[in-house]
Amino acid sequence: MDWLQALILGIVQGLSEYLPISSSGHLEIFKQILGMDMEGADSLQFDVVLHVATVLSTIVVLWREFLPLITSFFGWKRDENFYYVLKILLSCVPILIVYLLFKSKIDELFEGNLLIVGICLLITASLLSFTYMSRTEPEEKLRAEGIRFKGRDITWLDAFIIGCAQAIAVLPGLSRSGSTIATGIILGDRRDKLAQFSFFMVIIPILGAALLDVKDIIFPDPAEAEAIASGSVELLPLIVGFLAAFIVGCLACRWMINLVKKGKLVWFAIYCAIAGIVSITWQLTHLQ
Repeated sequence: MDWLQALILGIVQGLSEYLPISSSGHLEIFKQILGMDMEGADSLQFDVVLHVATVLSTIVVLWREFLPLITSFFGWKRDENFYYVLKILLSCVPILIVYLLFKSKIDELFEGNLLIVGICLLITASLLSFTYMSRTEPEEKLRAEGIRFKGRDITWLDAFIIGCAQAIAVLPGLSRSGSTIATGIILGDRRDKLAQFSFFMVIIPILGAALLDVKDIIFPDPAEAEAIASGSVELLPLIVGFLAAFIVGCLACRWMINLVKKGKLVWFAIYCAIAGIVSITWQLTHLQ
C-alpha cells in the first residue's frame, strides 16, 4: 500500500462511517477499484488505524455531550446521563453476541465479494426509502399546522432494538449508521438525538473490534501466523490514512447530524441503490 491509496481509503472511511452508505461496503468497493489485495497484517493494521481515527473524530465533534456522559457514568451519579450510558451499553449487547458467536464467519464476508456488498446496499437503500416515506409526510403535516414534531426520547426497548439493527449491519454494504438511525426514526424517536446516540453506541464495538484485531496481530492463530508475519503497512500510509479518516470523519459527523435533523436521508437511498446496482454488475461481469 502506498500513501495515495491510504489517503483514498482514509477519506472513504471518514465519510462512509457516518453517512448512511456503509463504510465496510465502500472500503471493499474502493479496494477493488484500486486493485488492492490486502491480507494478514496489512489489512488488520490498517483497519485498526482507520477505526481508531473515526472513534476519535466522534469524541472530538461531540465532546460537549461526551464529557458529561463519562463524568456521570464513572462518577456513579445516577442522573440522566448515567442512564443514557447504560442505554448505550444495552445497545451494544446484540453486536457483542454476534461477534462472539460468528466473528470468523463475518470475516469471511470481507473478501472482496461485491455481490454481497451490492445486495446489502440495495437493502440499505430500501430501508432509507421506507424511513423517508413513513416519517416525512406526518412531520410536514404537523409543521403546516404549526406543531413542531419532536418525537420521543430513546427508551430502553428502543435502545435494544436499535442495537439489534447495529448487529445486523455487520454485513458489508449494510450501513450501520443508516440502519440504526432509520430504525430509531421508525420507532418514533427524536431525530435530533438519534444521530448522536448512533455515533456514541458504535464507539464500544469499534474499539472492541480494534482490540481483537490487535490481539490477532500479536497472538495470531497458528494456521495464520505466517500470513500475519509476512505483511505490515509502512508508517507513512498509516499516518496518512489515520489523518484522512479523522479529518473527514469530523466533517462528516457534524454534517450527518444536521442531515438527520432535516430528514434528508432519501438522497442517500438513491445513492445506495445506484452503488448497489453498480457493485452487483461489477461482480457479475468479473465472474465471466
